Amino acid sequence: MTVATLEKPTPVRVNSSEPLTPRPRPQQPAHVIRDDAEAIAVAHRLAAEFRKDSALRDREGFLPLAELDAYSQSGLWGITVPKAYGGAEVSYATLAQVIRILAEGDSSLAQITQNHLALVSHIDLDATEAQKKELFALVLGGIRFGNAFSEKNSKTVAAFETTFKIEGDTAVVNGEKFYTTGALLAHIVPIVAVSPEGQGFLAFAERDAPGLTVINDWSSFGQRTTASGSIKIENVRVPVSRLVPVAAFDRPTAAGAISQIIQAAIDGGIAAAAINETIRFVREQSRPWIDSGKERASEDPFTISAIGDLTLRLHAAEALLERAGHAIDRALKDPSEDVVNAATLATAEAKVLTTEVAIAATNKLFELAGTRSTLAVHNLDRHWRNARAHTLHDPVRWKYFHLGNFALNGVHAPRHAWN
Repeated sequence: MTVATLEKPTPVRVNSSEPLTPRPRPQQPAHVIRDDAEAIAVAHRLAAEFRKDSALRDREGFLPLAELDAYSQSGLWGITVPKAYGGAEVSYATLAQVIRILAEGDSSLAQITQNHLALVSHIDLDATEAQKKELFALVLGGIRFGNAFSEKNSKTVAAFETTFKIEGDTAVVNGEKFYTTGALLAHIVPIVAVSPEGQGFLAFAERDAPGLTVINDWSSFGQRTTASGSIKIENVRVPVSRLVPVAAFDRPTAAGAISQIIQAAIDGGIAAAAINETIRFVREQSRPWIDSGKERASEDPFTISAIGDLTLRLHAAEALLERAGHAIDRALKDPSEDVVNAATLATAEAKVLTTEVAIAATNKLFELAGTRSTLAVHNLDRHWRNARAHTLHDPVRWKYFHLGNFALNGVHAPRHAWN
């Protein structure tokens, strides 16, 4: 598959009061990727395209409309669909590598996929056979899932206040959501809602469903073009046939680790981008420090040592990402308590290292490249802003606790979307 030059639509800014018409469904079915090698090759080609204007999109707040269409049409949004339903069913080690590559090109674009991919895994784990056939066919055709997961005003991330009631063959959903990454530009918005009996479900609502208002109000200083704003859900009607129970955390499954490895891969991509920018800037624009006695900044022994340290830490994080991906593959085949816990903890280790190297690399960029690297024309601070914002998704201080609690006391990590 080749990636054509992207045709740029009229720019649309994030955090704009102007209403955004729901994105049209693809006119042609998406490409279907057949194996792991093809997925990685396509990721490299797309990342090279996404990198070209990533600084411009961040600076101006332009939503990645053309880029997102190219991304979902490439087939990468369907690579975890099981082979039995026509997908490639790639290894989760491959998925982590794909997301890391894409995040190196543009971490906001990589993050927009996160909830979609997590939802594909939930469909596989919790949906009926009829639902799997319908929803997986949509994914392979190029349909993008957004998300309406986190509550706008709840006390904790796991306290769900959005509800639904059944009227005939329709579920009527009401609530308010935030951190809705992907929803603004999605074709279908799965809403986490609670039944009158207290059971959580995913209600797969059409993006243009009456009563579903996706608000372009994401104002974070980092991951700016994810458009992770808010949603109002007012008597939104969803066919009962598109209610999928959220049951994967009631038993041992890899659902939490799958969600987490994608987050870790994004941070790994941010770190890689920052290290590459540091190397380029030091080689091409930085001046050697006066005490070094060197002709070029790239010959400064302390700079060389620091780049070596960052490179080592990045490679360690990437190795743990691959290890975690294989652990998830094993947990999908053998969803026992011990195997699932091993995948959860392996993914936690990867999340710790990718978080730490992302923050370290984006800090060191300015220290090693020098004052001129802070000039607005370069927009290099986007890497630090992206790392600082995205690594807040779930606190790694708790990863250390769960790792230690298992090693010391044999206590398994809790099962939820943040583990």
